Amino acid sequence: MPDERLPAARTAVAAAGLDGWLLYDFRGSNPILWELLGTTVHTTRRCFLVLPAQGEPWLLVHQVDAGQVAGLALPRQVYLSRLEMLERLRSVLRPGQRWAMEYSPLGALPMVSRVDAGTLELIRSLGVEVVSSAEVLQLVVARWTPGQVASHLAAARKLGQAMEAAFAFVAENVHRGIGEYHVLQHILERFTALGLRIEDQPVVAVGAHSADPHYTPGPTTSAPIRPGDWLLIDMWAREMGTETIFADITWVAFVGPEPPAPQQAAFAAVRAARDRAVDVLQAAWARGETLQGWQVDREARDLLTAHGYGPYFTHRLGHSLGTTVHALGVNLDDFETHDTRPIIPGVGFTIEPGVYLPEFGVRLEINVFVDADRGPQVTTPVQTEIVRIIPR
Repeated sequence: MPDERLPAARTAVAAAGLDGWLLYDFRGSNPILWELLGTTVHTTRRCFLVLPAQGEPWLLVHQVDAGQVAGLALPRQVYLSRLEMLERLRSVLRPGQRWAMEYSPLGALPMVSRVDAGTLELIRSLGVEVVSSAEVLQLVVARWTPGQVASHLAAARKLGQAMEAAFAFVAENVHRGIGEYHVLQHILERFTALGLRIEDQPVVAVGAHSADPHYTPGPTTSAPIRPGDWLLIDMWAREMGTETIFADITWVAFVGPEPPAPQQAAFAAVRAARDRAVDVLQAAWARGETLQGWQVDREARDLLTAHGYGPYFTHRLGHSLGTTVHALGVNLDDFETHDTRPIIPGVGFTIEPGVYLPEFGVRLEINVFVDADRGPQVTTPVQTEIVRIIPR
């Protein structure tokens, strides 16, 4: 797949009416450059990947780093001094041209904002108009291949199994004095047995801990799980391999036969917000409308606000999924950022509205893939009722 990205990038640049895409990296500051090349090379001086709309892509590197990139199947030009670097850039960046860089106006999209202000000033000093690469890079690196779709579906199916097994583990062991950390270790063992790999540890949160969206228990901080407790589990993983795609789900449960009324009310509102987001996506597809990420967030957020939970929904609605759990495509976000990128066929993302009250939190997370023929498709198990964990 990396071999296909450079031709795809040139096509995307031309389709956007740009003269080129200039990717800049200094000591790992821009992983998007290396994502395009399908490898990561450690360079110690300024490095540029030049992708003109017309002509072949090439690398501009310092002589010190020339040996580091020698194995890449890509033409390269080598510079020595700062002045020589500028001359090389000036030979391709012409006054009046429009080039994309990893820049986001006013820092609106942090995942795209990779170029420092000084380098941006330098390129603009050559007479070039710099525009954001946000939409171009989504076209090139955020769309899933058929093989990646299959890997995501496999991971989603296994996560569903792991979630079911985690709740069963609690039911079987709650009377033995288990806590959050025991459940976490059980989940990690299941991941190993299922052939899943992770970036970070799952969230296993009881009671007030579930009001912290990224809480993870440790051996000394783990809370006990008892009858009458509220439990939230968030897990994400992918199949083995370098190009497989993450799945990411969150479910909630109550240890006992009947959850308290406040938890039931919050659950119903969060479920309605989640389902509203799916309905909005699918209705827009049916009428041929391309939504932007912020619009879906706004629909779900307005619904939670109408239910009185607006101040307690403290994060974006969803994030891009890829070979990293937080990937480079469009996010469903009109809260932390204002993501104006279009929701295009081939991308995948989470939908995960949440309500976080002082005593407990509710988050219901599903994944969606935008199929080129069928439109937005939910790819993960969908929780419709609070799981009742009945101790055995």
